[in-house]
Amino acid sequence: MLPVALDAMGGDKAPEEIVAGAHRAVAELGVPVALVGQPEVLRPMAGDLEIIPASEVIPMSADPGASVRRMKDSSLVRSAEAVRDGKASAMISAGNTGATMASALLRMGRIKGVSRPAIATPIPVPGHNPTVLLDAGANAECQAEWLLQFAQMGAVFARDRYGIVEPRVGLLSIGEEASKGNDLVKETHALLSRSGALSAAGATFIGNVEGRDVMTPDVDVVVTDGFTGNVVLKTLEGGMRTLVSAIFEAFGTSPETQAASEVLIPALLPLYGTLDPDNTGGAMLLGVDGLCLISHGSSSATAIVNAVRVAKEMHDHGIVDSMRAAVALT
Repeated sequence: MLPVALDAMGGDKAPEEIVAGAHRAVAELGVPVALVGQPEVLRPMAGDLEIIPASEVIPMSADPGASVRRMKDSSLVRSAEAVRDGKASAMISAGNTGATMASALLRMGRIKGVSRPAIATPIPVPGHNPTVLLDAGANAECQAEWLLQFAQMGAVFARDRYGIVEPRVGLLSIGEEASKGNDLVKETHALLSRSGALSAAGATFIGNVEGRDVMTPDVDVVVTDGFTGNVVLKTLEGGMRTLVSAIFEAFGTSPETQAASEVLIPALLPLYGTLDPDNTGGAMLLGVDGLCLISHGSSSATAIVNAVRVAKEMHDHGIVDSMRAAVALT
């Protein structure tokens, strides 16, 4: 396996936590990692890791398209170029999400036949495989044909990443009935209902699903436009964070709750681990002609290790070729 190109300059905790994650990934997974960024910053902490030089860093607040076009020697652009040029098997960044997507799209290009790439984010479902939500923010405005492709690519991702033999695809709406939803949802429902719409991806369309279904084992892939998907994602993240904080605060309200916490916290730790975004491995940009993983901005070393793990798994599955076949046959 070629090295994973890791944007060492991107993220709230860069470069220290990112580099620490790279060292752990090499030691724990045996996956080669190349750090992409400013050599003078990275060299003291890189050790034996390869450094791909990049003199510029795209800030989290920068305009994605303009910054990628203007800052051609940025760590994000150089990461994408490493994949394009066959020097890396995948790129990973915890930096500016829009700029990560723009770098991958402009340097790697799209898979032939794909209209728009989409961000696929695993949503935790305690005790079960995560639900794959897409688009989680790449395309604020969509067409029905794009959502059909999101469904196809999301199904391939769910199959290859989680071993789901026949992924169940649901269309996010405001009601289960086919007549519910706006014009985009109704048009997409008609396309997904056609015979063979998802056969190349080995998936089944189960109809409309609602927001309450996203964190249940009743659906494997939830498809929506990027605006709605990002709102759903951020709402779930905020809700889970508030719930966890409230539970821990309740444990310290009295001697009785403190005593109860000594019994309950060990039992709750597996649930906490399931909900911890560091353990998901990040989101994946589907539809570009190469592997691109997007970690959350506050990624720790553990998050980077898990992102590298996902990159290796998707590389070994040949997921880009699988998506290419799924899109070409429909």
